[in-house]
Amino acid sequence: MAPWADHAIWWQVYPLGFTGAEAAALPPQAPVRHRLRHLEAWLDYAVELGCSGLQLGPVFASETHGYDTVDHFRIDPRLGDDADFDRFAAAARDRGLHLLLDGVFNHVGRAFPVFRRAGADPRAAAWFRRDAGAGGEAGDGGGYATFEGHHRLVALDHDEPAVLDHVVRVMDHWLSRGASGWRLDAAYAVPARFWREALERVRPRHPGAWFVGEVIHGDYAAYVRESGLDSVTQYELWKAIWSSLNDGNLHELAWTLDRHGALLETFTPLTFVGNHDVTRLASRLADRRHLGHALAVLFTVGGVPSVYYGDEQAFTGVKEEREGGDDAVRPAFPGSPGELSPLGRPVHRLHRRLIGLRRRHPWLVRARTALPYLDNRAAVLESCDPADPGRRVLTLLNVDDRPRRLPVEAGGLAVLESSAEGDAPAGPPAAPGRTPSTHTVPAHGWTVLGPR
Repeated sequence: MAPWADHAIWWQVYPLGFTGAEAAALPPQAPVRHRLRHLEAWLDYAVELGCSGLQLGPVFASETHGYDTVDHFRIDPRLGDDADFDRFAAAARDRGLHLLLDGVFNHVGRAFPVFRRAGADPRAAAWFRRDAGAGGEAGDGGGYATFEGHHRLVALDHDEPAVLDHVVRVMDHWLSRGASGWRLDAAYAVPARFWREALERVRPRHPGAWFVGEVIHGDYAAYVRESGLDSVTQYELWKAIWSSLNDGNLHELAWTLDRHGALLETFTPLTFVGNHDVTRLASRLADRRHLGHALAVLFTVGGVPSVYYGDEQAFTGVKEEREGGDDAVRPAFPGSPGELSPLGRPVHRLHRRLIGLRRRHPWLVRARTALPYLDNRAAVLESCDPADPGRRVLTLLNVDDRPRRLPVEAGGLAVLESSAEGDAPAGPPAAPGRTPSTHTVPAHGWTVLGPR
């Protein structure tokens, strides 16, 4: 993994939504909209939040939502042009922010120029997977596979050398223009060997780049090993966090953290409690009092954490399985942070506090987490540095309707953060050594203990 990624905390933004861009591509004669400058105005906000990188959704020319790419070498005119990107990349770099671009290399939009030639040009047709039962449109010859049944998303054939060459050129182009790495969309739908072949050509020119694949189910460690990627998305942990809190079943979280620890033996997953494809955490949780519990877990267990824009302001939004069903979780942001509603300030402060804790304990990126105490509605998570097991943080969770006295070995540890904002930090550390004791956590509360 690129050394800088050990310290990365991402602020993930979906630019087309964030900037209020049109829902579909501009007509050819329309002037470029310079909306990347809108996002540029929020870079200081990302830094003040405590993030060290900006994970961008699609920024390349597309037909609608960005995942139906038509030109990987062109900034979407709804967002700007090359000059806007260069200015944006320079502004991010000046603030110490890394840029992670969204690479949609499993499929393209039907207006992708090579696909438009596919009906008449066998060399162009070879770029795309065939499906005898698939329909088509006038001129494309029909019979092309699509991504998960989405007619507008035509699947690339990753056995075709020209596709590999194209992806390598795209990766190289934008890494040379200031990107620090790539988030590879729908990586799970692409043969792992394709990524390995691509990275074998890209890494020598960009040895510091970081590559993370979107993988939802399956054997994460095997996919990383076979693909050569640095990381994949940790959907298992995402699901376990909100589901265990909703069900009052912290055993689900414990089981997943055990598997998470095994993954950390081979790679460092990208961790999150929200992204552009899922219902927002504030809407997903059955009890809003448990939002802090979810964040406390995210920022005290191993992984490279990512915060989805708006989650730090307690935005709500439900993803629906229909046309436009993502719109509620991909909203526009105002022109400046001062225009945000004051209702989000407590959750914003909570994010800053927990991100600050994470940055003060950077070894947490590789921490292994055990649960020395666990029942359905309360748990103690002990996250230790594998290189120095004496270095540890305890995260105490209580989703019960009554206070819980939880057994802890808190020698040398103090309250770093808690659900009662005024409680953190509080008091001197306990005497050195692992002396068994208890710590009371309020009903539906949480506490993080660690070295001061």
